[in-house]
Amino acid sequence: MRKGEYDLAIKALDEAIKLNPNYGGAFANRAGAYLKKNEYDRAARDYDEAIRLEPNLEAVWNGRCWTRAILGALQAALEDCTKALQSEPNNAAVYDSRGLIYLKMGQLGAAIDDYSSALRFEPKLASALYGRGLAKLKKGDKAGSDSDISAAKTIQAKIGDDFTRFGVQ
Repeated sequence: MRKGEYDLAIKALDEAIKLNPNYGGAFANRAGAYLKKNEYDRAARDYDEAIRLEPNLEAVWNGRCWTRAILGALQAALEDCTKALQSEPNNAAVYDSRGLIYLKMGQLGAAIDDYSSALRFEPKLASALYGRGLAKLKKGDKAGSDSDISAAKTIQAKIGDDFTRFGVQ
């Protein structure tokens, strides 16, 4: 989708929310569209509302975990990821999100473990490869880092830009 298409999706979801303000799924979907536009504060508010309305929606816990990780609310993000893993223990995206949190917290071993778990479920997940590469580099494993980062850039050439935007270098 292009940026304008996300704007259209958000407008449609605004209308759905007006028609049924108690539908958590609409808030979750709109949060996802805000994420794609890098509007993290708005996404966070919508994930909060989706969880308030429908706390058993599976995707919302990881969505909020990811959003909070990007915004820097790391402890709260970690709690959301733990909640997401309780219902989705084989979800690569949740491990990827938690890996980012651990990387930002400087818990490099835990970050590597979670990124490796994500890669077991989705071997070509560029963000997990890149994040694991950064964690390895910070631990002094240059060869392992180079291998992971190179593989990540082969899959997604500008993955480093994403991590810079997420506050990790």
